[in-house]
Amino acid sequence: MAKKKVLVTGLRGTVGQAIRSEFEERYDLSGFSRYGAEDLPDERNHKGNIADLDSVVAAFQGQHTVVHLAADRSATADWESALRNNFVGTYNIFEGAKIAGVKRVVFGSSQHSIGGNYLDEPYRSILAGEFDKVTRPYPLMEESIAIRPSGYYGASKAYGEALGSVYKDYYGVNSIHVRIGWTISNNDPTSSGGGLAMWLSSRDTAQILYKAVDAPDDLDYAVVFATSNNYWNIFSLDRARKLLGYDPQDDAGKEIDPNSKLPDRDRTEFKEHPEDPD
Repeated sequence: MAKKKVLVTGLRGTVGQAIRSEFEERYDLSGFSRYGAEDLPDERNHKGNIADLDSVVAAFQGQHTVVHLAADRSATADWESALRNNFVGTYNIFEGAKIAGVKRVVFGSSQHSIGGNYLDEPYRSILAGEFDKVTRPYPLMEESIAIRPSGYYGASKAYGEALGSVYKDYYGVNSIHVRIGWTISNNDPTSSGGGLAMWLSSRDTAQILYKAVDAPDDLDYAVVFATSNNYWNIFSLDRARKLLGYDPQDDAGKEIDPNSKLPDRDRTEFKEHPEDPD
C-alpha cells in the first residue's frame, strides 16, 4: 500500500526535527522551506517562500496533507515580520492547499493564541515557577477559552485557526489545528516553570502530529491543545485524547533544576538564518 504523501513546511525547525524520523517512516515525506531540508531527495525537497503563493502551489501538487510549521517563531515578532511570514504566509498555505487539491492542513498553532490568559492566576504563578502560591487542583484551560493572544505571533495563530474554518466551510479543505505547548530541542523542560507546564516532548510532538495527519476524514475541523502529560500542565488534553486518540507518554516533572539551561536555539528570538523565519 502506497504511503500517504505528506509535506511539512519548516522541516528544519525544532518541531520539524522532532517529527522528522517518525514521519519518514510513516509517510512519503516532502519538505518546503527557503533552504531545503538536509538529506531529502531533490524531488521531495522543495525550496520556496511561504510568502510567495506560486512557490507554495508548485510544492503542494500531489500532496494529500500539509503540516504547516514554518513561521516567524518569535513570540515577540514585530508587525512587519508577522504580517509577511505568519499572516500572508498562512493565507498562502490554505489558498495553496485549495488550488492544489490538498485534502487536509495540519496547522502548527500555538498556546500563544490564548497567552493573555497567563496574566491571570494560577497560571501566572505556575509559569513563573512560584509553585508555593498554587493550590492544587486548579482549573485547566480548555479549547473553548477566549482567544487572547500574547502579541502579533499569537494573533497570527488565532487567525490561522479562523482561516482554517473558512477553508473548511467554503472550499472543502479540512484542517486540524494543534496548539503546540513548547517543544524543546534537548528535551529538557526543567529550566523554568513555563517549561514544566508547557513541555511537549519530541516523541509526544511526533505522536500528536501524526495522529492529526491520520485522523478520520470526517474530522474536518478541530482545535486541540498539545503538551505532554505534565504535573504542572495548565491545559486540558481531553479533547486531543477524544478526537485524535492522543496518549502522551512523558511528564516534565515537578521541580525546576537550577542547573538546567535552555539551549540558545530554543529561545524565542533564535533564527537559523537571521533574515528569515525558522
